[in-house]
Amino acid sequence: MSNRPVKPTIKAIREITQPLSVTGRSNAEHWIADLYLRKISPYVTRLLLRTSITANGVTYLMIATGVAISGALLIPGWLGLSLALFLSQLQMLWDCVDGEIARWRQTQSAKGVFLDRIGHYLTEGLIPIALGLRVIGWPENQNLDYQTLFYATLISTLIILNKGFNDSVHVARAFAGLPKVEDSQEANQAKSSLLRYLKLPFKIFPIQRLFHSIEMTLIIFIFAGSEQIIFIGLPLILIVTVGHLTSILASRKLDRGFAK
Repeated sequence: MSNRPVKPTIKAIREITQPLSVTGRSNAEHWIADLYLRKISPYVTRLLLRTSITANGVTYLMIATGVAISGALLIPGWLGLSLALFLSQLQMLWDCVDGEIARWRQTQSAKGVFLDRIGHYLTEGLIPIALGLRVIGWPENQNLDYQTLFYATLISTLIILNKGFNDSVHVARAFAGLPKVEDSQEANQAKSSLLRYLKLPFKIFPIQRLFHSIEMTLIIFIFAGSEQIIFIGLPLILIVTVGHLTSILASRKLDRGFAK
């Protein structure tokens, strides 16, 4: 346990809990964190450091907030859409704060990482299903459109599969006795020059980011929860899934001796 003060300055919190190794990550730091959440999260962190809540306790809040996003989508009208959008921002704020508390108190743990993963799997996996239930009018509508709900569930499955691809890289390296691969541009770069060119459109139009909770709730809000989101989202997530798998297999992430 750290002996750092429980009433630190905001400057000290930023210096210790927001190192470049966190804010400068290639893929893990979300753009909305850079935009404003990392600017306000130290104030929430400082407030919670005065309490007995642990970093994992905040992660549980993050999980509950993420699940609540899907519950909000089941509320009819703009109230449900607005609440889901707000909760997605709040979930990301908790996601910033739990790590900051852990780094300040030096209580980082495997359990914390595990809970964080569970939170994001649940959140992003449930949102398409909740949208599917919303557009078919459940639970008021008893004549369910199972095709729409099936497409929504398929999107959910592929989102979880894509998240599993990232974690499976670390699992595969651990099982092979290899060191952890860092989140860097070099690690994500394809070994083939042809594949590097094929990946360029995804850097200009990063459709893979559309399936994060922030982007999904924003799109759902903008398009008023339209069922067209599901029918457009399915082919997009199929493209992302194939491209993601190909990108991992063509990168150096699974190579022996590579750990950058």
